[in-house]
Amino acid sequence: MQLDKTSYYDLSIFNRDEEFSLFHRLDFTTTSGGREYMRQLFSNPLQDIQSIENRQRALQYILEKENSWPSIISNGTVVVVENYMEAQIEPISNTEGLALYIQAVINKTLYAPDFGFIKFSFTQLVNLLKGFRSFINVFNADDTPKILKTLLDRAQHLLSKKDFYEILKADEEGTLNFIGILRYDNYIRKRHKKVILELVTLYQQLDAFYAMAKAIRHYKLEFPRFSASSRPVVKATQLYHIILQEPVAYDVQLDEASHFMFLTGANMAGKTTFIKAVGVAVFLAHIGMGVPAQQMELSFFHGIFSNIQVQDNIFKGESYFYSEVQRIKNTILQISNGKNWLVLIDEMFKGTNVEDARNCSLAVIRGLLQSTNCLFILSTHLYEIAEDLQSEQRIQFKYFESTVIDDDLHFTYQLKDGIAKEKIGYLILKREKVLELLSQIR
Repeated sequence: MQLDKTSYYDLSIFNRDEEFSLFHRLDFTTTSGGREYMRQLFSNPLQDIQSIENRQRALQYILEKENSWPSIISNGTVVVVENYMEAQIEPISNTEGLALYIQAVINKTLYAPDFGFIKFSFTQLVNLLKGFRSFINVFNADDTPKILKTLLDRAQHLLSKKDFYEILKADEEGTLNFIGILRYDNYIRKRHKKVILELVTLYQQLDAFYAMAKAIRHYKLEFPRFSASSRPVVKATQLYHIILQEPVAYDVQLDEASHFMFLTGANMAGKTTFIKAVGVAVFLAHIGMGVPAQQMELSFFHGIFSNIQVQDNIFKGESYFYSEVQRIKNTILQISNGKNWLVLIDEMFKGTNVEDARNCSLAVIRGLLQSTNCLFILSTHLYEIAEDLQSEQRIQFKYFESTVIDDDLHFTYQLKDGIAKEKIGYLILKREKVLELLSQIR
């Protein structure tokens, strides 16, 4: 699946305000490197159902064995070990016996700060090695999913170094004194620096996958089922927007026979939230995550293309309407490749007059209806154009209801069949006392 930068921004997957981004909400990583690797996973949705199901199995496997996840490795461990590997302190020379003892005593006495750094860092290095040994013992088995097994097999190979075995053995026996630390410090930083840094990288990758699994557990997400059909479909029960604190859930079904949702409703009634909720769920499914729904079935989509937060460009002298037209043009060019796309359009052609917007919207909608490989959700305030589209068999008309009680607005945020009737702009002006302020102008 692919998304362009605009679609990532429209769906708030990454956001300038981190607090309101999907990535921030699902980020349970404990290391900075793990966070960056997880960002890469979010930036590169998977390209086929097999890859998606492989990642689903890996995350399920982690959840099954979550209680055995080695907690001995922390972000502090990773930071200290990385700094240790880059330290400019010269290791003790490669000596043995009495010479080693003498040099160790000299280093410990005359270079106490350096020795203190080495001793502290070496403790964290031991934690890293012990943590990976636990990973291998608990998580690396014949039935380990391929994604994790590749990482753990590599870790097992790296951990098989004789020096690592001796370090762990000495630590277990309680014989790892200052002489041993300085002796192995020499071996570690001269012989095994690249190996240790690779282990750090492997842990950061494991941290990213663990974070995704923790997010699934924390938010009670459900793994979706992918249809083997090549025809586009999205079926979801009680789907909601995961970024909201108190979301409302919806049932959604889009398929080849009814592939275009025409969505109406007042401002603030929930249209944009609903569009984003569907887009986010489909995105999460394509990175192998669980989705915020009771259950979900969908086909593989080659991409999501959104038209939600169009902006003008004063530096290029482009009007809002021109930017809208360019985005629609790019949408058409993108989805004309015969592949499956989910297309999300919120309030098309706001940048021109009502009559012009009506004509443009009808032309675009009738053109998009010819597509046989895409699903569309389009919201609009132009309720009138629904009358011209009533004969289209593949359109489903949905709306978010709102009611006026004692001049006050009430939103149920419920998705219903049909077309909205309420026109409440004037009421909002009145409620916000704009009309009263206008009457006071002198």
